Amino acid sequence: MANQYQHLLTAIDVGSAKTCALAAEITDSGLRYRGHGVAESRGSRKGVIVELDKAVGAIQKAVEQAEDIAGVPIERALLGVSGAHVRGVNSHGGLSFGNRAREIGRDEIRSAVEKARAIPLPSDREILHLLPQEFILDDQAGVHDPLGMMGSRLEVRVHMVTAASGATQNVVTAVNRAGVHVDDTIFEPLACADSVLRADEREMGVCLADVGAGSTSLIVFLEGAVAHTAVVPIGGDHFTSDLAVGLCTPVAEAEKIKKLYGNAIVTLIPEGNEVEVPSVGDRPSRMISQRMVGEILEPRARELFEMLRDNLRHSGMLELCLAGTVLSGGASRLPGLLDIAESTLRCPVRLSWPTPLAKMPAVIAEPEYATVIGMIFYGHRARMARGMHGDGWSSKLKAMLVGKGA
Repeated sequence: MANQYQHLLTAIDVGSAKTCALAAEITDSGLRYRGHGVAESRGSRKGVIVELDKAVGAIQKAVEQAEDIAGVPIERALLGVSGAHVRGVNSHGGLSFGNRAREIGRDEIRSAVEKARAIPLPSDREILHLLPQEFILDDQAGVHDPLGMMGSRLEVRVHMVTAASGATQNVVTAVNRAGVHVDDTIFEPLACADSVLRADEREMGVCLADVGAGSTSLIVFLEGAVAHTAVVPIGGDHFTSDLAVGLCTPVAEAEKIKKLYGNAIVTLIPEGNEVEVPSVGDRPSRMISQRMVGEILEPRARELFEMLRDNLRHSGMLELCLAGTVLSGGASRLPGLLDIAESTLRCPVRLSWPTPLAKMPAVIAEPEYATVIGMIFYGHRARMARGMHGDGWSSKLKAMLVGKGA
């Protein structure tokens, strides 16, 4: 039984719309699906816990479902972190060894990385990931791994993903109270990339935008490394809320209308189509033109991608994403959204489909499960990296090397 636990990987994604737990087994032939559970999220909004007891209940329900299918208790898990409180920052640092060149060892690499991360951060923020972009050895840029090379000066450029300590700890606390120990926290788009991005996209330059219920998290890869991370405060719930207000219908009914009849481009909706809209209270339902649904959704879709475009432009990344943009997350499936994205960002855009685990049911091979599946791949890669680098590496440096990406 202990050996079975050792080969079990579990990930938990506490989203604004749903909470998902996924268990996989590490086998000689790779990762194999063991079980999953999904519960409607309660007590969390925009990636932040607002009612702890309700959030704990949703996590327990998802974990229990996964345990029933997997046939084993889930006691430890990787936990995804996202939300508007997450920020990314680039930094640079290094050290000189004098006039004589010396062999670069692990201690020298560690020291250079520590110099790069030594920037002032507010007391309420913590570093989630320390991700190397490149090493510079004696003014020679583009070095991926300087271990064993000779030089008199070593510098490193890194990208740091930071999060609000309180918001992160509240999610961890909720999972702990649900009876699960958190092994590690992961910025969700970084994990999602492991299930949806191709190696050539990472090299050429690509933006992954995870359109969740509460917000849209984005990560940019350039030359294989993370160049930029950010969160845009618009997600699928904003589309639903717009419909609820605009059509004067309950939020739950607005969500159904969005999924059944929504389209982000009004002109793609036939003029004669009508939709039944339940009213608030005891008033009877009304019939409205389906185009009215599109007229409400289209401005919000354009606002989302205009904000994403402006974020990329401000960070200098917009023109560098030569491989375009990849959309993931349940809200990315709104018809017409890809067309809005392409016309606003002026680059190729595709909808992501996660790489499946062996024996995984088709029901979770969908964009809304790309993050939790990616967390399993990420966790497996982290275990392999720890095995390769041995106990001599610090946990921060291991995390840094794992974060580099495939």
